[in-house]
Amino acid sequence: MAARPGAITNADSASGGGEEEAEKAMAPHSSTLAWRIPWTEEPGKHVKPFTPEKAKEIIMCLQQPAVFYNMVFDWPAQHWTAKHLSEVLHGKQIRFRMGTKSTDTAPQFETACNYVEATLEEFLSWNSDQSSISGAFRDYDHSKFWAYADYKYFVSLFEDKTDIFQDVIWSDFGFPGRNGQESTLWIGSLGAHTPCHLDTYGCNLVFQVQGRKRWHLFPPEDTPFLYPTRIPYEESSVFSKINVVNPDLKRFPQFRKARRHMVTLSPGQVLFVPRHWWHYVESIDPVTVSINSWIELEEDHQTRVEEAITRMLVCALKTAENPHNTRAWLNPTELEETSHEINCHYLNGAISAFFNHYGTSEVVETQALRTNREYTIKEELNMHSHVGVEQAGGHNLSSETVKQEAASPFGLDLVPVTPSSEEPSSERGGIFENDGEDFVSKNGKSFGKRQRMMSESENAVVEQIASDRTVAVSQTFVSTDDLLDCLVNPQVTRIVAQLLIQGRST
Repeated sequence: MAARPGAITNADSASGGGEEEAEKAMAPHSSTLAWRIPWTEEPGKHVKPFTPEKAKEIIMCLQQPAVFYNMVFDWPAQHWTAKHLSEVLHGKQIRFRMGTKSTDTAPQFETACNYVEATLEEFLSWNSDQSSISGAFRDYDHSKFWAYADYKYFVSLFEDKTDIFQDVIWSDFGFPGRNGQESTLWIGSLGAHTPCHLDTYGCNLVFQVQGRKRWHLFPPEDTPFLYPTRIPYEESSVFSKINVVNPDLKRFPQFRKARRHMVTLSPGQVLFVPRHWWHYVESIDPVTVSINSWIELEEDHQTRVEEAITRMLVCALKTAENPHNTRAWLNPTELEETSHEINCHYLNGAISAFFNHYGTSEVVETQALRTNREYTIKEELNMHSHVGVEQAGGHNLSSETVKQEAASPFGLDLVPVTPSSEEPSSERGGIFENDGEDFVSKNGKSFGKRQRMMSESENAVVEQIASDRTVAVSQTFVSTDDLLDCLVNPQVTRIVAQLLIQGRST
C-alpha cells in the first residue's frame, strides 16, 4: 500500500501532545524514529541534500525504512491541500471508503467497509462536523466514522488536467520522467487507515502533503509473526490477520516477536519503504493528503509470475465455492474479470515477460537464485547504524547514539526508522483518544492496485503462443495441468499441510 506527501519547514514540531502516549501500548519490540535537528538555512540558498543520482543509489541499496528531509521544498504539489484539490477538481465525484472508529482486535478489511461517491467539498463539510449534513455522508456520524479516498490514480483523477502531473517531481529521487502520472493520491480524515500488509511489487516512496500519518512498519523477516493471508484477495497485497494497533495476542501469540518500527510522517517529508516491509498507516490529523509512487525493481519480474499463480488459485477455489459472492473475498480494488481464461492469460503473460526480460534459461536460473536471497544486506551501506538526534521539542527519542560508519548515507537529511528496546503493554487504548501503495499501465489502466501485468507487445506474444504453442523456452504455453503439477508436488503439499496444522493450532 502507500504513504503520504508533505510541505516542509518546522513540521517536526507539529506533533500533537498526545502522540507520545499513543505510540505506547503496542506489541513488544515497538520502535520509533530517531528524530533530526530542524533544518535551518539562509533564505535563497536552498540546496537539496542529495543529487538525483545519490538519492537513487540510496533507494536501490537501503534495506530499512528512512525519511528524506528537504527534498521536496520546491515541488508545486507541496501546496496540494484537500481544500486546494477541491477547487482543482471542480466538484468531481470521488469514491470514499467509510470505516468505523472502533478498537476491535480484528483488522478492518476493505471488504467490510461501505463506500460513498462524493466531492471533496462534501468531504470537507462533513469532516468539519457540521450538524446538518446532507448528501452522500448523511448516514455517517462523523464521531463514529472515518473516510478515506485511497488509491486514487492521477491518470484517472486528473484525466482532463494532465499538466498537473508535473507538480510531482520524482526525478529528484533519480527517476527521470516519473511524475504524477505514475503516482497515487490519498485523502483521509482522522482515523482513516489501511490494514497491515506488504506490497509484493517494488519499493515505495511516500510524500506527505497535509496532516500527519503514523506508520507502523515490520521487516520482511518478521512475516511469520504477522500471520499473512491472501484473503481478501488483492493483486500484490499480502494482508496480516492482525490488527497491529490492538492485537489479539491470545490468538496470535507469535506477534510478540515482531519488531515494530514506528514513525510519524509530517508534511514536507518523504518516507522510503523498502521492498516487502509490512506497514499499517493511520491518519492522526483531521485531514491528511499523501502522494506515493511504487518504484519497479528487478525482482518484480519473477514476482509477477508468483502473483499470477496466486490469482489463478484464489479465483478458482473461491468462485467454485460461491460464484455470486465475490464481496466476501475479493478486495474492492480488484475490478478485473476473474474467469479462469483471463487468469490463465495473466499467468502466461507474466511468464512470457519474464523470459523476454532475462532471455536464456541459464540467466533465469541465476535470477531465480538471486531473487530467493531477498533480504541480503548490501555491502555499500551499513543498514545497522543508528542515528540518535534530538527532536525539535527537546527530548531525545533514541536510547543511544551509535557511531555511523563512513559508508552510511544517514545524517540530518536522511533519518533511519529504527527499532527500539521498549516493552510497551500488550493492549492499547482507542486510537481516537488523541488529537491525533500501484503501478499504472502506460494507457492509464491499472491491474489490481499496482503493477501492469503485460504490455501490448507481450499480449501479442501470449495470443501467439496460445494458438501455435511454440516450443521455444521463452514461449512455452503454461496449461492448467502444468500449474497443478507444480502445486500438488509432494514438497508443496507437505508445506501446505504444515501451514494448515499450524493455523488450526493458534
